[in-house]
Amino acid sequence: RKAAVTPSPSKTPSVRLLSSDIAMLTPENEWVDLDVPAQELRPSATLTNGQCFNWLVVDTADAADSASSQQKQSAWGTHDATEWLGPLQNRVLSIRETPTTTLFRVLHGPTTGAREDLRRYFRLETPLAPLYKNWSSADARLAKIAKAIPGVRILRQDPIECMFSFICSSNNNIPRIAKMLSSFRERYGSFMMEIPTRQDGVDDGGTLQLFSFPTLASLADATEEDLRGMGLGYRAKYIVETRNLLTECGGEDFLLSLRTQQDSQQVQEELIKFSGIGRKVADCVALFSLDSDDAIPVDVHVQHIASRDYDPTVLGEAKSITPTIYNRVGDLFRERFANYPGWAH
Repeated sequence: RKAAVTPSPSKTPSVRLLSSDIAMLTPENEWVDLDVPAQELRPSATLTNGQCFNWLVVDTADAADSASSQQKQSAWGTHDATEWLGPLQNRVLSIRETPTTTLFRVLHGPTTGAREDLRRYFRLETPLAPLYKNWSSADARLAKIAKAIPGVRILRQDPIECMFSFICSSNNNIPRIAKMLSSFRERYGSFMMEIPTRQDGVDDGGTLQLFSFPTLASLADATEEDLRGMGLGYRAKYIVETRNLLTECGGEDFLLSLRTQQDSQQVQEELIKFSGIGRKVADCVALFSLDSDDAIPVDVHVQHIASRDYDPTVLGEAKSITPTIYNRVGDLFRERFANYPGWAH
């Protein structure tokens, strides 16, 4: 049977993934060191900030202690978690944060090339420490934040997964997005493996099934009615219409071609042609999957930060964020942070 592991912000979940149980899976595959220092990558800050929705917290406590550790639960799991598990392309991976580096282990799928793929996913080819130093010199408030939260990186996600995930993110919260995407994977993705679960720290024989993210081909027969029945609501229409247009445009190849586009404004213009994708969602997809490092996703919270710290007149007399204000808020970040402004944002 399948156990629900998506946390609720108002209720502590009782079903848990335990590190000692995960260690029994594929024991022939050992932990591999990414050889990346803490200041260059902290999964605890990178996988939990809302740019991706495919990682589950793994409890590293003993079975006897796991129930008591639930008091630390938040929408993402324990606030001090150091291990995660999730499907990534054709693999299921465990990721473990240590005080000095980050380790990973392949639970399902090919081991060959896994290290290189994960380094690309975390974009480790881009040194982070010099960027932190540069950003900190440009903003005293960010300098304080940088000292407290090291190793926050922008991911290079699969663009189709990122695109459909952020269509589902509109007017939604992280636990509901994760639950929605879990159902989406189960219905239209491919089965990968089962993970043992615990109920209040006790082995109850439950399992969690993991599925790959759907491809355009596997979504070919999905109907709006089907998607609404899964709980996607009004987003179901957007999924179907975007699937159709993306297929016409060339699918994944079209999206990957946008990675070579240096003008983030042009990438945004290409993405907002799709159903359910406004400027903010377009910039999220561009930043989190298409290497558009100067894309600045803007919502009311970002506008408030820009007004508070950079230009109190940016909103003017407007009651909402117009396209002009949206661009101006983004420019405030781009002007202040010349190098990788989307990462700084």
